[in-house]
Amino acid sequence: MKLFQKLLLAPAALGLMAPVAASAADLNVAGVRQYTTGSEEQVTSITQFSDVKPTDWAYQALSNLIERYGCVAGYPNGTYKGGQAMTRYEAAALLNACLDRITEVTDELKRLMKEFEKELAVLKGRVDGLEAKVGELEATQFSTTTKLKGIATFVLGANAFGGNNAGIKAQANAAEGGTSFNYDVRLNFDTSFTGKDLLRTTLRAGNFADSAAGGGPVVGPNGATLGLNALEVAFQENCGTGFDCGDVVAINRLFYQFPVGNGFTATFGGRVRQDDMLAMWPSVYPADTILDVFTYAGAPGTYNLNLGAGAGIWYQKNGWSVSANYVSANGDSGSPQVGGVIGNAGGGIGTAASQQTGTLQVGYAASNWGAAVAYNYSDGVGPASGTPFAVLAGLGAFADTVNSFGLSAYWQPSTSGWVPSISAGWGINGYSEANTAFNFDGVQSQSWYVGLQWADAFIKGNALGMAVGQPTFVSGNGNNNFSPQDGNYAWEWWYKFQVTDNISVTPAIYYLSNPLGQGSFEANRGTTNSSAALTNFGGIIKTTFKF
Repeated sequence: MKLFQKLLLAPAALGLMAPVAASAADLNVAGVRQYTTGSEEQVTSITQFSDVKPTDWAYQALSNLIERYGCVAGYPNGTYKGGQAMTRYEAAALLNACLDRITEVTDELKRLMKEFEKELAVLKGRVDGLEAKVGELEATQFSTTTKLKGIATFVLGANAFGGNNAGIKAQANAAEGGTSFNYDVRLNFDTSFTGKDLLRTTLRAGNFADSAAGGGPVVGPNGATLGLNALEVAFQENCGTGFDCGDVVAINRLFYQFPVGNGFTATFGGRVRQDDMLAMWPSVYPADTILDVFTYAGAPGTYNLNLGAGAGIWYQKNGWSVSANYVSANGDSGSPQVGGVIGNAGGGIGTAASQQTGTLQVGYAASNWGAAVAYNYSDGVGPASGTPFAVLAGLGAFADTVNSFGLSAYWQPSTSGWVPSISAGWGINGYSEANTAFNFDGVQSQSWYVGLQWADAFIKGNALGMAVGQPTFVSGNGNNNFSPQDGNYAWEWWYKFQVTDNISVTPAIYYLSNPLGQGSFEANRGTTNSSAALTNFGGIIKTTFKF
């Protein structure tokens, strides 16, 4: 018998146990007969009692006995006489009537249980199976605090080179003229100790260094390349010039992020990237885009994605955010000077040899649009992507430090259709003079891009996209009369087939109108030919696995 049933019957039971003497004159024989025989005075609603009011202290208890169990009867005159004393006979009759009703309910439950015996057995088996699986998961789970997320990418691609300089075309074909098949693997271990913090450890490996999509030799600590045909997925960090570090698993990220007070989030780590410490990213153009030049929200100088030892903090409230961070690409070095010891490249945090960046961003993000303005101070770290002239200038060939500004924004429709999402950005960089022999005081470079993406293009789940822009190019040289001809246009077009929830295949093509920039002008110096010495058309098929 359930607890509430016992409570309802408790008064009657107490009445049975109470040693009260009752004479024949005190006994309500009619009431006892009503309880035991279920005569016409048996009531079905408490409103049938003329002397019971909602203000009575036992009104609700009496109503439950009548409506749920139907084991309460009244007097022939339609009264209940709740204030009248109960004899032991009356208590016994009431208890017996209620027990009979409970027995009826129990019998009905037994009948239903027998009728649905097979279904109940199936449900019991399923529950037992779920309990066994839960127990197995608990016993064999990787960690109670860590989740593993992975992404593996295969790329099959090739380049075709054109232009008016046969010698340069031959060099390009010799370096990157073959079809190559490459991979990139990233394993993210995300750990949380409080539910609000994040310890991220990323293992990464790839073999793009010598591929057709590698972008040429690495020239900067943050992975900047001389070639503009590098793919976003091409992993070359920690690889020296001309050295293929493929098939080697390395720690790509290691940082800790946690809330501080109301609205503040702090981040620090030995392998943390600039964008890991920004409250918002001012672009919705896919992070797994094709060419790397379209990865930086239109401002590769400002958002140069410097990676190393660093720390930062951001504040968010009502859509607004302010972010500030510092990164030293060689912050793991204890030597504050370059060349202090044979073979030592120097480094440290905040030293003259640090390859460091400091970034400040103010942004606003609404439900379907956002914008940000950012400033970046770089010392020994050039734009993440650009023409050879612009990248080398930022790395110290013509400059000591670089001051960069970026303005980026995006908008996306609330529903998918023929209207695409739009992301756009512009960046400008000012170089300070480091080498007086070049007299390049006040060198300036710029960049811009526009990216479009159609969600659910043709088939739900698939996507179509394209982007156009100018990677970082030198646009002015300040006090020098030299007029740079460093411009270059880049395009990409792609279509992503979402094969399953975890597998996608993306064919894509891209074109670079003048990847050498000023180098084309130098190659044609002394001739009347003003066209590009080299052009680059490429195509890839990218297959992505997420797990």
